[in-house]
Amino acid sequence: MSLYASMNTAISGLTAQARALGNVADNVANSQTTGFKRTDTNFVSYVTRSNQQVNQPGSVIARPNYTLTVQGTVQPSDNPLAMAIAGQGMFAVAMPAGRENNQPTFDARTFYTRAGDFKMDQDGYMVNSQGYYLQGWATNTAGTPDRTVVKPIRVDKSVYNPVATANVNVSATLPVTSPTGVVSMPVQVYDSLGSQHSVNMTWTKGTLNNWQLSVAVPDDTSGVTSRTIDAQFGIAATPAAPDGQLGSFTAGSGLTETPAALGDPAAVSFVVDFGQGPQTVSLNFGNYGTNSTVTQFDGKTNENSFSQDGVPLGAFSNVSLSENGDVSVNYDNGQSRTIGRVPVVSFADPDKLQKTDGQAYLRTDQSGNARVNDANSNGAGKIVTSSLESSNVDLASEFSKLILAQRAYTANTKIVTAADELLQDTLNMRR
Repeated sequence: MSLYASMNTAISGLTAQARALGNVADNVANSQTTGFKRTDTNFVSYVTRSNQQVNQPGSVIARPNYTLTVQGTVQPSDNPLAMAIAGQGMFAVAMPAGRENNQPTFDARTFYTRAGDFKMDQDGYMVNSQGYYLQGWATNTAGTPDRTVVKPIRVDKSVYNPVATANVNVSATLPVTSPTGVVSMPVQVYDSLGSQHSVNMTWTKGTLNNWQLSVAVPDDTSGVTSRTIDAQFGIAATPAAPDGQLGSFTAGSGLTETPAALGDPAAVSFVVDFGQGPQTVSLNFGNYGTNSTVTQFDGKTNENSFSQDGVPLGAFSNVSLSENGDVSVNYDNGQSRTIGRVPVVSFADPDKLQKTDGQAYLRTDQSGNARVNDANSNGAGKIVTSSLESSNVDLASEFSKLILAQRAYTANTKIVTAADELLQDTLNMRR
């Protein structure tokens, strides 16, 4: 091995250690960067000729060792749109390419990141601090995601349209031994414009096991003045029902009853007009004879609950995330609507992804194809809401690497100096 070769080998060592120092510097600088994955250094030797008689070292190079599979600490965040992945996988994100018609356009490539510090921008998109747009599956009105297409999730801040009441569910207990009297049960319903109206139900005690139900709607413009129907409980019903259970309705006026077979839905309906046209409202009391929600037993009147399916007009309130990845828009009328689902994307070898700016990565042939799955399924990690994954850099370990790289760099400079001195001695032999 010549002196020149020794010098070249030492110089390659200087270059390798300089790269290792660069990786350490990058790691330390990003020790507080959300979702950052440290880069370790592997050293590989190259031999020009080696056998049992001769070993002629060539050089050493430094290769990066990425750590995408090493979990960072998941910490709580005050940001309700922040997300972290506990386990394997990444968020699919889009990189903006410009604007057209006052809306962002996107690079055709899909990027991937663990930086989940998303916030909603002025256009309704969820964007992290690095400027990448969160992507996911769109959902239908039932909240079922379309898993065929991943695209940027956009929140629609328009109002929640009102829904006219069609069903009122009643749960109450009437007193069987009470003297003849009246039991009033008011409930609120909505018209097609979202305006609230009162419906007053009055139960009037008749003979044993018999009651008359009257329904009054003060805001009704249909001209109907009387809505009454007789209700029979227990043995007074036809056919007879178990004691205390609602068995049948008969002799209705302005109220239409359902068939009275045991087990059928127990309901009466009426038509009302609040100024926007006829609206049919059904009063539901469970099932005849088997599981009625309006019963007759000894004791005081017990109005357990009322519920109805009408909805007033709702204005946008906020956006919330669930651990299955659902993105829901919430309104000030108490309603919510699921508009998308955030999947978790995994790869066969994530450490072979191509690193880009802003803690983002691109697929490569070595990483394998992207596998897009629901969170916490098929090997994908779990989404932790209102949380962030911190950098996986360990400062104590990095300073240890720094000291070792510094010592190795200094040692290589000694080799260069020694080789230079020996070469100088060789040149001085002519004197």
